[in-house]
Amino acid sequence: MARIAPGFGRLRMAQGMLALWTAAALTLAAAQAAAAPRIADPRPGDGRAERTVSDWLSRMHDASRQRSYIGTFVVSSSNGAMSSARIWHACDGQRQVERVESLTGERRSTFRRDDEVLTFLPESRTVRSERREALGIFPELTRPDETSIPEFYTARRVGSDRVAGFDADIVQVLPKDALRFGYRIWSEKKSGLVVKLQTLDEAGRVLEQAAFSELQLDAPVRMQQLVQQMAVPAGWRVEKPDAVKTTAAAEGWDLKAPIAGFRPLNCYKRPSEGVVQWIFSDGLASVSLFIEDYDRERHVQEGVFASGSTHTLTRRTQDWWVTAVGEVPPATLRAFALGLERRR
Repeated sequence: MARIAPGFGRLRMAQGMLALWTAAALTLAAAQAAAAPRIADPRPGDGRAERTVSDWLSRMHDASRQRSYIGTFVVSSSNGAMSSARIWHACDGQRQVERVESLTGERRSTFRRDDEVLTFLPESRTVRSERREALGIFPELTRPDETSIPEFYTARRVGSDRVAGFDADIVQVLPKDALRFGYRIWSEKKSGLVVKLQTLDEAGRVLEQAAFSELQLDAPVRMQQLVQQMAVPAGWRVEKPDAVKTTAAAEGWDLKAPIAGFRPLNCYKRPSEGVVQWIFSDGLASVSLFIEDYDRERHVQEGVFASGSTHTLTRRTQDWWVTAVGEVPPATLRAFALGLERRR
């Protein structure tokens, strides 16, 4: 079972535009990643400066469902990891179809049609077929007004900049506690589409950056053409995960106390591996708990590991092995892992 579940696995997680924040995307040059944004103070009376966190995020959320585009997407992490992808995105306000072609690393093409995801791996002539309810659109939420985001985050416009040739508002989204990271978001002024995103630690340092290096808004992307490209070629093998939807209670698990702001979304079990995945979100950040039987030969190292903004914690709990993954501070993963309780 994949260890990073939210979205396509950038993750960063994650990571909506977090349906675009995919692990397929590329990094900007190190100097660009570290460069401070050009910030101009909002003018008094500018309505954009008065938007609430829900206003800003709703606008970004809606833009990702209403605009078609083609672009080259770039992701860079503070640990030097880099990746790139070419993206074709078509939508009609109701349905979305997207193709993500990796430009670095293993050759792969990922197609998403609503919650259906197909990943084509040409070297092995394999297609992985999945259904993902959490699509990772940034912001990763159903809608901001359906979450407790305003209780745990603030947002304000801090300036303007140009990204991939488009004028953008720079919006700072900061957490009110130490359980989550902050974000600096570049939102295209006319549409609200997210064109650049930085994930920030508690000191304001950039942990991960994702951005379009080139973008065609309202490009003539035909939804039907992308759907036709999802056809599996003759002779290719199709792999489908055996994940079954369940509940944590049905599997005998619970949390001693809720983690502030995070609500459970889904729970899955993969019978062939005996792994349970329990997914949580606060509307922006996601956490997955993977629970399986302890195996002394495989499960040898406990600790916390980082890759950009994604942290992973591994821990033995009696006869169980727990892996917590999320784009959150290590303290949040510890709270989840230590709060996990076996009820039967």
